[in-house]
Amino acid sequence: MSRVSLGLDFGTESVRALLVDLRGQELGAAVARYPHGQITDTLPGTGEKLPPDFAFQHPGDWLKAAAQAVRAALKQGKVAPKEVVGIGVDFTSCTMLPALADGTPLCLTERWAGEKWAWPKLWKHHGAQKQTDRLNALARERQEPWLSRYGGIVGLEWFFPKMLETLERAPRVYQATEVWLEAGDWFVWQLVGGPATELPRSTCQAGYKALWSREHGFPSADFLGALHPKFADVVTTKMPGRFLAPGQAAGGLTPAMAKAFGLPAGTLVSAAIIDAHAGVPGAGAAEPDTLVMVMGTSSCHMLNSTVNRPVPGVAGVVRDGILPGFYGYETGQAAVGDAFEWTRRLVGARDFGALSTQASAIAPGSDGVRCLDWFHGCRTPLMDGALTGTVTGLTLNHTGAHIFRSVLEASACGLRWIVDTLREGGVPVKRFVATGGLPHHSPLFLQICADVLGEKIAVPPSKQGPALGAAILGALAAGAFPDASAAIRAMAVRAKPQVTAPQRAASRTYQSVYADYRRLADSLRHSR
Repeated sequence: MSRVSLGLDFGTESVRALLVDLRGQELGAAVARYPHGQITDTLPGTGEKLPPDFAFQHPGDWLKAAAQAVRAALKQGKVAPKEVVGIGVDFTSCTMLPALADGTPLCLTERWAGEKWAWPKLWKHHGAQKQTDRLNALARERQEPWLSRYGGIVGLEWFFPKMLETLERAPRVYQATEVWLEAGDWFVWQLVGGPATELPRSTCQAGYKALWSREHGFPSADFLGALHPKFADVVTTKMPGRFLAPGQAAGGLTPAMAKAFGLPAGTLVSAAIIDAHAGVPGAGAAEPDTLVMVMGTSSCHMLNSTVNRPVPGVAGVVRDGILPGFYGYETGQAAVGDAFEWTRRLVGARDFGALSTQASAIAPGSDGVRCLDWFHGCRTPLMDGALTGTVTGLTLNHTGAHIFRSVLEASACGLRWIVDTLREGGVPVKRFVATGGLPHHSPLFLQICADVLGEKIAVPPSKQGPALGAAILGALAAGAFPDASAAIRAMAVRAKPQVTAPQRAASRTYQSVYADYRRLADSLRHSR
């Protein structure tokens, strides 16, 4: 009988279930879409029109879709349920919900189902701008010590701004809420059961998005009370639970959940991890100083390190945040794949194939066309969602392919800026691994990144990095390996990665392109 681990990868539209044996062989996989999808237009049941910055999800969808995907993966992979020894869960970060003490989401109660503020706020919910601005201003004014862990700024999508938004916009809903928690933590809690005081909160979710650290906990009641008098006790009265690192066992599958998923009761479940962060073990990055670049619609770049340095502009530095025993650094770019898609539509290309071929024929530097890729703001190192992008240097001799290549080059320059920021802050970056959809589908972009960085980039063979990472953490929680490094080496380093090496001549050219990018960034940043 094989020993198998299950990875559940929760995205914005669907959940993927991946079954992997302890040698890393992928046995079965299935995807199930959420019945309600993203709730951005009208509230279910009432038809109430939602404001433009609102984005919700239905918590029932997470359980229903996950059960459907698991059963389909078991069938597709011909895996016997008793072979599954562990379950790992990755989830979109900053998707959070108000619940009762027994775990019931507020929006699924009869009293609050028709109240929009009772629904889970998806990561992309941007209704808390005023609260975020006030929180940042107060933290800077008071010189709060935790602010340096987040590059000096708290993000619009994070935990405390969303709670404060509900307190100020819907105080009755806030008062009725007994537990505030991330959706990934809620899902794991539903799998393993137990009282609210024992609910498993992920050090990854809490550390990166809720201003928590193992050394100092959450922001002080004094600070929170200065934001709003009724906010002072939110941590002690509405945020119960215990903190577990990804890969630590949260408990065993309850009989009810075992029946729903078609798995044995008692199957061990890992604490949750942020979806992009699961790409680190999934990419085979067992050692420190390796930058794992999860490249998709946006990009999230993570690094495990043995050093703890507050670096301005880095979105978070969290002990045990990604893997136990390391300080995990999170950085990112707000618009990557979606910027490429926007450019394709803008220049009228039918698909990426022909456009990429045309762009490949253009020399590095796009014949003088320069781009600043802030089409959805700048995440790292400026953490400013209001910044906008630009394309400059155009003449009548340029084509749509020039614009497209300049956008690819700008994204690669943004990546190099992140690497320079880490290194200048005293954080070693020695190796580069790329995962996600883009590295497999855009060899041109991958080559440009290698040329701009002047570094080799390895691409693991698995196209399901986060789901594989979740499965690795599930195996670790089940005690199948002595530590995370052993689990990653056994399950993720099966086949040799594809390696893209920098081209010497192109790298020389990109030195000046990168300098132009930084000058353009300074100009637009200070002209706003």
